[in-house]
Amino acid sequence: MNVLALDTTLGACSAAVAHGDPGAPTIHGRYELRAREHAEAIIPMIEAALTDASTRYEALNAIAVTTGPGSFTGVRVGIATARALALALDLPVIGATSLEVMARKALDELKAPPDALGIAVDARRAQVYFALFDGRGQVRSAPQALAPAAAAELLPRQGRVVLAGGGAELVRRAAANAGTFEAVLPALQPDARVLVRMAMTRTPQDEPLHPLYLRAPDAKPQSGKAIPRRP
Repeated sequence: MNVLALDTTLGACSAAVAHGDPGAPTIHGRYELRAREHAEAIIPMIEAALTDASTRYEALNAIAVTTGPGSFTGVRVGIATARALALALDLPVIGATSLEVMARKALDELKAPPDALGIAVDARRAQVYFALFDGRGQVRSAPQALAPAAAAELLPRQGRVVLAGGGAELVRRAAANAGTFEAVLPALQPDARVLVRMAMTRTPQDEPLHPLYLRAPDAKPQSGKAIPRRP
């Protein structure tokens, strides 16, 4: 089985190809910290990952992509690229949220699994993108755009609770019992190399793939600037 995965949702851009045993696949990937211009980078990264894996587009069995949350443009780039490849190659698509991929990546990096893991991304405008997971990476609270204090209210009051991501410290400081929580991995980003490993054991989606937008885009059309039509 050959699976291609890509991510363009947040502050990195990545592509990866996995093949072999789904339980222990061989993975080839490219990863680059990048805050913008994901559209220009993702196709060359996909082709580089395919070359590293000695695999052609025609040999792929599925496409995996992060569906958000993230930057409005970044999410659109990833979804559009995955849809285009899936349509051109007649392949199924596997979607996962960016926060779920970050949770799996954090668990890989932590020395011991916590009882609960909160992934928090600074979404600006006094909000974080937040989701809560158990120590195996299973979702306990789906992604939401919340004020840090509201995210802190979702944290368990017992067991070892770890917060990870660029918004982790914001949530920890907002908690009434902040000293009981750990904030780690502030530079954490989604990674297609993690996503592709997840995708190897998942069933492709039957329904169409949709981006996960948790709020409206920051950029909006200017009002009152339209040029009047000629009679």
